[in-house]
Amino acid sequence: MSSLATFKNPATYHILSYGTLIGSTLFQSFIAGIIAFRSLPRPQFSTLQKNTFPAYFALQTACPLLLALTYPRPGGASSLLSSSPENKLPFYLIATMLLTGAANLLYVGPKTTQIMKLRKHQETRDGKKSYDAGPHSEGMKELNRRFGVLHGVSSLVNLVGLGAMVWYGGLLGEWLGL
Repeated sequence: MSSLATFKNPATYHILSYGTLIGSTLFQSFIAGIIAFRSLPRPQFSTLQKNTFPAYFALQTACPLLLALTYPRPGGASSLLSSSPENKLPFYLIATMLLTGAANLLYVGPKTTQIMKLRKHQETRDGKKSYDAGPHSEGMKELNRRFGVLHGVSSLVNLVGLGAMVWYGGLLGEWLGL
């Protein structure tokens, strides 16, 4: 098969989608986010994350869709749904990746951004940053608590998605005979 002919094979897009998904997740979660947090002042870090996360979560939602559409096993995408119960693992892993990306894109991310805006308004009322040493107003305490919960949920959802990605990578390796 010529090198350009490989781009007619859905398996090529499957591997590229998987690599994009796991690579971007690892980079954002463990490299870029940490470096930005350590390097930028809090307001700039917040602005960066607020603008980066929608694209990141969209990618985490789109790539699993591409994985499902380009499923490289016999029967293609339709075999994900019609395989025997003991062979449903790829379906469950891709579904987990899709649902975790969509949850962050459609609910957790927007709610977190909403709380960030409310904290900014509360900072103006209180004359004190949300991350300054206490004591804080009751309103700020509640907003900080809600932000912490949402941030924790987003991180947990991201970690569950990453776990599914790593497990799926193991399946891909097994299929390749590695």
